[in-house]
Amino acid sequence: MSTATVDSAGSGTKLYKHKPTAAALKGAIQLGIGYAVGNLSSKPDRDVLMQDFSVVESAFLPSEGSNMTPAHHYPDFRLKTYAPLAFRYFRELFGIKPDDYLYSICNEPLIELSNPGASSSWFYLTSDDEFIIKTVQHKEAEFLQKLLPGYYMNLNQNPRTLLPKFYGLYCIQCGGVTVRVVVMNNVLPRAIKMHYKYDLKGSSYKRRASRKERVKSSPTFKDLDFQEMHEGLHFDADTYSALMKTLQRDCRVLESFKIMDYSLLLGVHVLDRKLLSRGSRCDSRKGQKVLYSTALESIQGNTKASEPVADDDTFGGIPAKNKDENFLIFLGIIDILQSYRFIKKVEHSWKALVHDGDTVSVHRPSFYADRFLKFMGSTVFKKIHPLRGTSSKRKRTSMNAAKSASQEFLSPHREEKKEEKKAQSLDNLDGNFYSSSKQPDLLPRVSFKANDEEEIVNSSEERRASSSTIALDDPLPSLSRSQSDSELDVYLGATGFQSFQ
Repeated sequence: MSTATVDSAGSGTKLYKHKPTAAALKGAIQLGIGYAVGNLSSKPDRDVLMQDFSVVESAFLPSEGSNMTPAHHYPDFRLKTYAPLAFRYFRELFGIKPDDYLYSICNEPLIELSNPGASSSWFYLTSDDEFIIKTVQHKEAEFLQKLLPGYYMNLNQNPRTLLPKFYGLYCIQCGGVTVRVVVMNNVLPRAIKMHYKYDLKGSSYKRRASRKERVKSSPTFKDLDFQEMHEGLHFDADTYSALMKTLQRDCRVLESFKIMDYSLLLGVHVLDRKLLSRGSRCDSRKGQKVLYSTALESIQGNTKASEPVADDDTFGGIPAKNKDENFLIFLGIIDILQSYRFIKKVEHSWKALVHDGDTVSVHRPSFYADRFLKFMGSTVFKKIHPLRGTSSKRKRTSMNAAKSASQEFLSPHREEKKEEKKAQSLDNLDGNFYSSSKQPDLLPRVSFKANDEEEIVNSSEERRASSSTIALDDPLPSLSRSQSDSELDVYLGATGFQSFQ
């Protein structure tokens, strides 16, 4: 970027001898966005047309003001607004009213954030935690404008996504410095302490935080750091399924646009440590104005538009756990303005010659998406499985208890029936056993005459042998009445016992 702009043709462009300060540049950004949104309010609402995505509006804002622009104490600057009608539609889709948008961006000074990445971008945060303003390169701004029609279609189909939500694209030319900024949703709220932050790509080549980054008060770690510090974040089955389906859908969208080298920004708050910072920031987050902006709502979307999407305790974080620790997870896909252009193809080819091509972050979009999803679904996010055999073991225990209870209940009745049967058998022997029509004809009718004793013995022995109740090894030559009665006693007793087995 040049330090000064000189008009040799005498067209009236002023000569700036010094670069604007950081404070002046932030003020110019706020003033420019406020002017653009206010100027847009005079235009009637209508459907977005295809040519609206390529529109670029330009305005010059001198410090002394003009008939169309307000006076200000910043250096003169020029403002360019990209696709204003299209971005107005995006803001309306997410429930952002023009007054709320202006209040968030222009009411208080922007908060400058440190940049852990290698993109050399500057990040500014609005005081109410709603929006991130990021500086982008010329190629990225150009690519985003080309991406808008497909982005528009995707948001119409599914506004609940972990992809970045773009609310405006602007260019500020001040003091010879050209700055292009995009307004996006804020993934990590400042009102809640992030004990761990990660920038995850699913690759391993140079995916470890530098020493300079590690000494920061709130460092951003990378893929290899995560594998060393955590064994994975565990979710219940429904949350895991919703999270992975959202990631799969978003990755397929990025693949269709030939986008790669994106990251998952992951913030982890440990609930057990009770380091939640309360105060004015927390109060400002209660009245959140942006729909579908929290992590939980981005994957589930189970809240209505009229309801606040974050509560005092979770701020829209996704509950997770690891061993005995409970977490709140905040996440979103970032850095999606890297297409697989010629320069990226050359970068991948060169790195593949030196290192394993599959481990470097720059890769063709289809391979990058598959590797990204595999790493997230198996290493970073894991599903809590119910203990196997718990239900069947409980069922077997209850069945055994019921069986033992039934046996205890039936045992007295069985004993009582057995005693009654024995008593009935003895009574029948004394009296009318042979004349009872209810008893089975196990023995023939006998008359105790002397000449028939041998026939009775033979017949009795045949019956006993056939029923396998009493077996006689040696035939008896004779059988007296008392012997016959005793054998019948044994026979009937055994028969009565077996009938209950």
